[in-house]
Amino acid sequence: MGLKPNPDIAIALEYNPPIRKVVPMANFIPAGDGGHTGWRAAVQKLGGNLAGMVIPNIGAFIAWGLLTALFIPTGWLPNEQLSSMVGPMIINLLPILIGYTGGRLVHGQRGAVIGAVATVGVIVGADIPMFLGAMIIGPLAAWILKKIDAVLDPVTPPGFEMLIGNFSLGIAGLLMAILGYLGIGPTVNALSDVLGKGVQALIDTGLLPLASILVEPAKILFLNNAINHGVLAPIGVVQAEEMGKSIMFMLETNPGPGLGILVAFWLAGNKVLRGSAPGAIIIHFLGGIHEIYFPYVLLRPVLVLAAIAGGATGVATFLVTGVGLVATPSPGSIFAYLAVTPPGNHFGVLLGILLSATVSFLVAWVILKATKAGDDDLEAAKAKSAAMKTGGAE
Repeated sequence: MGLKPNPDIAIALEYNPPIRKVVPMANFIPAGDGGHTGWRAAVQKLGGNLAGMVIPNIGAFIAWGLLTALFIPTGWLPNEQLSSMVGPMIINLLPILIGYTGGRLVHGQRGAVIGAVATVGVIVGADIPMFLGAMIIGPLAAWILKKIDAVLDPVTPPGFEMLIGNFSLGIAGLLMAILGYLGIGPTVNALSDVLGKGVQALIDTGLLPLASILVEPAKILFLNNAINHGVLAPIGVVQAEEMGKSIMFMLETNPGPGLGILVAFWLAGNKVLRGSAPGAIIIHFLGGIHEIYFPYVLLRPVLVLAAIAGGATGVATFLVTGVGLVATPSPGSIFAYLAVTPPGNHFGVLLGILLSATVSFLVAWVILKATKAGDDDLEAAKAKSAAMKTGGAE
């Protein structure tokens, strides 16, 4: 007897295909896909490109996070010698990996090499981890080299391909590294300072939970990669380097709001949804694939209020308890959360997730009971959600 495919796993894999090979990026400049334009399609493509540079290197981020959690002075196993790797890894290795990957997406191996070379310029030209700088200069350097190759390749005499190819890459890499050192690095450094001060002002005034008003609806629109990898994670890395942890890693990745919504559908949805919700809960909370609950919200768009309420509750709890993470939990699974939670922070982290799930459940349950209107078409909602991710729905 054959096994029936789980539709929840199928939709999850559709949103998050396993990464096995690099798919060339046609152009790192955001534009609408499939003939669709508009700000959302552009931001979604930008977020996808950012994710394409970061996600293949998540393992390296986890290695750094575990190294930090274990061996820094406030870690589980303080060790001065082993903790000396934390700084070089976050300052040098991780940005170079991002620049390398971004360059490879644009122009293959030659793009990867020049992306890594150019990233060194932004690293030396700033005094903070240059994740955002690497995301900019890696693809940019590779794109410029791609244009240079398009001009030189047709006119290169036979037998001189290696000579001209190596020198064109070397010269272009040198110039891009100088540009990164003198221009992009200091600019990104100044931008990060402004963003960091803005975030700190929100923390000091207790207004950071209001960020959920933007973050939670943006997740439903598949702008989560642009927000998390492009804005929150770079700020969080700087804070983690200074303080050993950061709340920035928790604003978008908290699995609590989605968990509460799925539990509400399990208990208060129609028969079809009650049958599919448990599988979605496992994929979302244990597997960390948050996109699994987006179609459920699209069935009743007003449920975004439940996500906002749950997200704000979680952030407020994290603030009050003074907790943070040492790295981005990617994917946003409870297991990843526990792995990057520093000593003494587990109670506040788990309490924030629990309270955010409880609040989102209560709000979602009330909404489902108040707006129940016959059978909900989950398959149509999944199709709409998939179209939104690719920019095919406005």
